[in-house]
Amino acid sequence: MSASARFASQKRVPLIGSTRKPFDVSQVRQFRSYAADEEPIKVSVILRPKEPVQPGVRLTREQFAQRHCADAGAEATVRAFAEEFGLSVEAARERGRRTLQLKGSREAMERAFGVALKRQETGVGAFRLREGEIMLPEELQPHVVAVLGLDSRPQAKSHHRIATPRAGNVSYTPVQVAQFYGFPPDASAPGQTIGLLELGGGYREADITAYFQSLGLPAPNVTAVSVDNGSNSPGNPSGADGEVMLDIEVSAGVAPGAKVAVYFAPNTDQGFIDAVTTAVHDSTNKPSVLSISWGGPESSWTEQAATALDQACQDAAAVGVTITVACGDDGSTDGVSGGGNHVDFPASSPHVLACGGTKLVANGTTVTTETVWNELSLNEGATGGGVSTLFPLPTWQANSNVPAAPTSGGGRGVPDVAGDADPSTGYTVRVDSETTTIGGTSAVAPLWAGLIALANAANGQDAGFVNPTLYTDPSAFRDITSGNNGAFSAGPGWDACTGLGSPHGAAVIAALATPQAQEND
Repeated sequence: MSASARFASQKRVPLIGSTRKPFDVSQVRQFRSYAADEEPIKVSVILRPKEPVQPGVRLTREQFAQRHCADAGAEATVRAFAEEFGLSVEAARERGRRTLQLKGSREAMERAFGVALKRQETGVGAFRLREGEIMLPEELQPHVVAVLGLDSRPQAKSHHRIATPRAGNVSYTPVQVAQFYGFPPDASAPGQTIGLLELGGGYREADITAYFQSLGLPAPNVTAVSVDNGSNSPGNPSGADGEVMLDIEVSAGVAPGAKVAVYFAPNTDQGFIDAVTTAVHDSTNKPSVLSISWGGPESSWTEQAATALDQACQDAAAVGVTITVACGDDGSTDGVSGGGNHVDFPASSPHVLACGGTKLVANGTTVTTETVWNELSLNEGATGGGVSTLFPLPTWQANSNVPAAPTSGGGRGVPDVAGDADPSTGYTVRVDSETTTIGGTSAVAPLWAGLIALANAANGQDAGFVNPTLYTDPSAFRDITSGNNGAFSAGPGWDACTGLGSPHGAAVIAALATPQAQEND
């Protein structure tokens, strides 16, 4: 056998979990994908770690990269495979990402991965699509977790809701919400960087300066980080800009002094996962917390993408990065046509803090009522929540009376925590020179990210994976016992609408003060 035919002559086997369903344009509601049918195509090949990541072991980013990078032999195999099929290879700068990017023509990609790629024009953009499985040479298959980027369909939607003007609506600044939830007065987060994942839109410096001036706070230092050619591209206030500005203004508004790093990526599974791994292993900006306000029903993800993203979230826990994730704005169905109960991913990952939504009414600085956010009767959304079909019940949820899992492999309850999300009691924000009110669980993820940043600064350490600690301290929460999100109702203790509840800010900070174990060289 000649060296040039090493892989071409091998038996082809399916990449586990790579099956792609036909594209359903009805599930795409908000934003266009960045990618259409550009040439050349660039895919991300995610490899297995040379040593499995151990739960509960804290490492520096440098230690993690050394211990849990890809095996050198596996990388060499992928490089040889790429060369044989005429693909160029570029390794991610951060070795802990275990990502090689392969670049080449459509024809070369089809031959290399045993797929047929087609371009499809739709009302929401032009996409490159594949269906069925990715077929790998049998020598390559054991080393690969996922091959992402062959298909450029939109993967996620943002979980923000612009308020509909209506009598009785109120809005609050992030500073006011922090007061309602008992964040320590005058608390700040110097030395912390909050990461934000964005799959579209952008921000304008002038808006950030004007907004924080209105709050009486110094404007945060905001850095845009490009992932897979994503960019800070502000457009209009009704689009993704609303998500970007909500995330910046809420997170930095409740955690003054923190820097903000915004990771802009295409709205594809490749862009989503590359953005998470870039943020987690970013040794330049070094975010201690990452807020994600984008997601989609578990059923909309391929198994390989869900596995790769969950693994990235597990890696985050190992290097001390907390990930907060919005759990969706469509109630217990998560917007899936045909009914049934579904939860949003990556909120359902057992390695993130899933954030649900409430309706908060206050008098002065005091909360008068707080109930589950549910405006489904007005077609204005409701908090997501329910039980995962992909991930089993975590040990730290074992005593939370999570409802029975709908599948044998499921069981993880969503959400973990909550906060104000109803647009009718939403957040006053500035977007593209306009002041507006926005809600959604998209607001809760950056709210909790800001609180974690405050805790990190106050405690002198990064909290990392917070779920096991928070589930042991119910006194750190305002228990929400009224309302429902469709199929699930709130009640005493954890529930599938608001999780443990909304925060008692100072108590959360105190709960996270327990020293975190960290390995040293």
